Amino acid sequence: MQHNLQAIAKDLVLVGGGHSHAIVLKMFGMKPLPGVRLTLITPTSDTPYSGMLPGHIAGFYSRAQCHINLPRLADFAQAQLYLDQAVDLDLINHKIICANRPAVDFDLLSIDIGSTPATISVSGAAEYAIAAKPVEKLLENWYQLLETVVQNPQQAITLVIVGGGAGGVELALSMQAHLHRILQQAQQPLQNLAIHIFQRQPELMPHHHPSVQYQVQQVLISRGVKLHLGETVSQIAPSPHRETSFTVKCESGFQLECQKVFWVTQASAPQWIKTTGLATDDQGFILVKDTLQSLTHPEVFAAGDIATMKNHPRPKAGVFAVRQGKPLFENLRRMLTGQPLQPYKPQQQYLSLISTGDGRAIATKGCLTLPPHPLLWQWKDKIDRRFMREWGQIN
Repeated sequence: MQHNLQAIAKDLVLVGGGHSHAIVLKMFGMKPLPGVRLTLITPTSDTPYSGMLPGHIAGFYSRAQCHINLPRLADFAQAQLYLDQAVDLDLINHKIICANRPAVDFDLLSIDIGSTPATISVSGAAEYAIAAKPVEKLLENWYQLLETVVQNPQQAITLVIVGGGAGGVELALSMQAHLHRILQQAQQPLQNLAIHIFQRQPELMPHHHPSVQYQVQQVLISRGVKLHLGETVSQIAPSPHRETSFTVKCESGFQLECQKVFWVTQASAPQWIKTTGLATDDQGFILVKDTLQSLTHPEVFAAGDIATMKNHPRPKAGVFAVRQGKPLFENLRRMLTGQPLQPYKPQQQYLSLISTGDGRAIATKGCLTLPPHPLLWQWKDKIDRRFMREWGQIN
């Protein structure tokens, strides 16, 4: 007597197209799992690779070179692709609530949606500042600014960057390098561009070793970037003097008029995560075990900036999201096939290569810091291109 046994389909849903999920998709494409229906929910069809973003703003990479094509990656993994925003979870009924489509069912869920800069507490920041994330919006504003300077290179422009972490520093130097090239080509004085960094703490990049803080500060000063350390921005408002300008006000009473404000402050979690019932840390990031599973819901995994490893907290940096990709894939696969999960321990120290926007980079690992050099930029370029070849592209 023949029994026609059919594999029970399980729904694995990936929410977000971050670095970890890009790796998971590629690996499922290379090692498909029969009986598993894979779905990706993401609001955009491509996702930026954070390592190459400063180089793109500086003009070294095209948009295509530093963006992962999610439809092609999903197609390679034989995954359903829903271009939509997840806005809530129904963890009792195992459903993902989306902004524009019916709820999506899941048996197993992985979340890799990154983080957003915290702007809520500052008056006018949400309305008038350009947040570093989502990157798509940042780049849209950057392209418009480039076009404005190309068309009016003789017009003086002042840019403000709020946040003196690695992201704010790289953004300032990359923007300056690209805009200076435009001014030079138009035979206009470089003094037409002024860039100011406002940092609440008394030092730049407070989570880094003092040696890298010193190197970064020296580069910024030598390049003429104005530093306002220990200054807390309290308000951004339209300028009463010029229609297209803004006034940045600080708690100290200091004020500055500018044309654009870029907001690159400490990462925060999207608000909706906090109301789902998932265990979160004080900032609202999903708390996960060493297996990258939620502390409270074993059917939910999280990686990248949105996750905080309870036993191994680390800075919100792209290097950790990249390293989590393979362990995340392995544990999702093990969960689906009923095998025991494997713990993952991130490295204590990690190499950080900070682009200075001019074809050089600073290298830092632990207490070791190497000053800006073209060879360090070439090293960074090689690492980033290799990542895109291996995980961001389908050959």
